[in-house]
Amino acid sequence: MKKLLVISSLIFVPLLLVSFITRESASQANRLRKIYSQHPSQWPAPFVDDNVKWTELGLIPPSPIENQKDSLQNIIALGKALFFDPRLSSSGKISCATCHDPALHWTDKKEKSIGHEGATTQRNAPTILNSWVYHKLFWDGRARDLQDQAFGPIESESEMNSEMPDVIRTIRKIKGYREFFEKAFGKNEINPDRMTEAITVFEKTIVSNKSSFDRFLEGNKMALSNSALRGLHLFRTKARCMNCHHGALLTDNLFHNIGTAGADVGLYKVTHADADSGKFKTPSLREVMHTGPWLHDGSLKHIEAVIERLNEPAMNSQISHLIRPLHLNKNEKKDLISFLIAISAPAPHFEKPVLPQ
Repeated sequence: MKKLLVISSLIFVPLLLVSFITRESASQANRLRKIYSQHPSQWPAPFVDDNVKWTELGLIPPSPIENQKDSLQNIIALGKALFFDPRLSSSGKISCATCHDPALHWTDKKEKSIGHEGATTQRNAPTILNSWVYHKLFWDGRARDLQDQAFGPIESESEMNSEMPDVIRTIRKIKGYREFFEKAFGKNEINPDRMTEAITVFEKTIVSNKSSFDRFLEGNKMALSNSALRGLHLFRTKARCMNCHHGALLTDNLFHNIGTAGADVGLYKVTHADADSGKFKTPSLREVMHTGPWLHDGSLKHIEAVIERLNEPAMNSQISHLIRPLHLNKNEKKDLISFLIAISAPAPHFEKPVLPQ
């Protein structure tokens, strides 16, 4: 009988502890739901360093050309066709959409993309969702804007392996493109600037769907689970995420060395400033759960590994002062992931174009 009582006690005490922890977590979530149901201006101040110019989290913004779509529809259609046309590559097999597939949240789900004749690119292909937000493009910021960026993959030996004069000659031979350019620009003159302008205007229409977090901000206060609410609070406080990921699109538009560069010098290749060695662009966290593998080299295949890398970073003298050991516990990591799920929306519906002939 005593033995049975001892066994029962051994089972009962842990159950009581689990029940207590569950009640405490639910109670914390209820408190946080009241706090975060207020206007964001009333939210607790985030844990950020004094020199960080942060902006509050917010609703996914519309495309910067949303109000011009009707007047730009012919340019958008032309850019869409060019984006999906493999004839822009020397092999006739690779288009922009090869590495930026709309069904895969405009990325390719590969560690590093496969380009011309099976060549492997140096870095991971980021999504082009909301890419108009960035002040500079590519992981190392070598492109000054989207139009400048459009030249890069076309002329890269490891990607589309084309020369721009050859691409223009190919496009000019296609009757359907001559008609497309005339509709878009008023004349059928085909040149690199007009081609990349059309691609750029099309890319500016690629916007994330609304996420659970957006619905929460719009007033549906049950759109976030208890775990996601705790994750939101952690994101803004203990986890210190808002030092780099803030604003509606969750990026500071800057470059940082977070200790994951390896042999890649990143921004240094563009600026040649020693202080920029190992720095890479801060990616938007919108759709983060759909756009792995993560980091500039695609080396982390699981979001848990990303959080662990930032939770206990390998500190060195070059790493950003914004990166510090966080010591998040197991439950806090789970809650943080719940919030990352809440800012990741389903892929927008998309119809691929019929290419001109």
